Amino acid sequence: MKILVVSPHPDDETLGAGGTLIKMKKEGHRIYWLNVTDMRVEYGWDEKLVAHRQEQIRAVRDFYGFDGFYNLSLAPAGLSCMDEGELIGALRRVFGEIMPERIIIPGQYDAHSDHHAVYNCCMACAKTFRAPYIRRVTTMEIISETDYGFQKEKFEPNLFVDITNEMEDKLRAMKLYDTEIESVPFPRSLENIRALAAVRGASAVSRYAEAFCIVKQIEA
Repeated sequence: MKILVVSPHPDDETLGAGGTLIKMKKEGHRIYWLNVTDMRVEYGWDEKLVAHRQEQIRAVRDFYGFDGFYNLSLAPAGLSCMDEGELIGALRRVFGEIMPERIIIPGQYDAHSDHHAVYNCCMACAKTFRAPYIRRVTTMEIISETDYGFQKEKFEPNLFVDITNEMEDKLRAMKLYDTEIESVPFPRSLENIRALAAVRGASAVSRYAEAFCIVKQIEA
């Protein structure tokens, strides 16, 4: 089975689905990563910071052993300002090349506007008449985004994946994003990432778990 994770920013894939991706890879599935935005000098980022981010991405790619990686390299915090059809077209091209059976995407109620845009455009791409090969669409829980979404509607998980055996590797992957983690009480601390997994594990009768919401599933 081919599984594609779509991250608005590098680190979202690890925060939301790192343990699940590692588990799926162990089980022999093919895993792919599509990243949407990235730091670039032309977007105003410092050259050294841009170079370091590229090193982080390469290290994360190697760590997971992704079967394919795609980076649209669009401007961070700018997706809500770009033409939606342009983003849909870019996503559709990658979807069509991979033809994944499952996609994992950010939630529609996350705090960041980039997450909203990626969710909406992914759902447009995942329409069955456009992508009949996609059998399941799930949204992932991304700490510091999903929990900060103060809309009336909230992330309500209905799928829990036991990552007890993958928890330490998830944290190792997150450590590769050294510029994105800080100490407690910062949300993206290793302690808080572990704590959230423990809470979700309690719902799954396991030590650690990741939570998802199935928004579409087609059974043969």
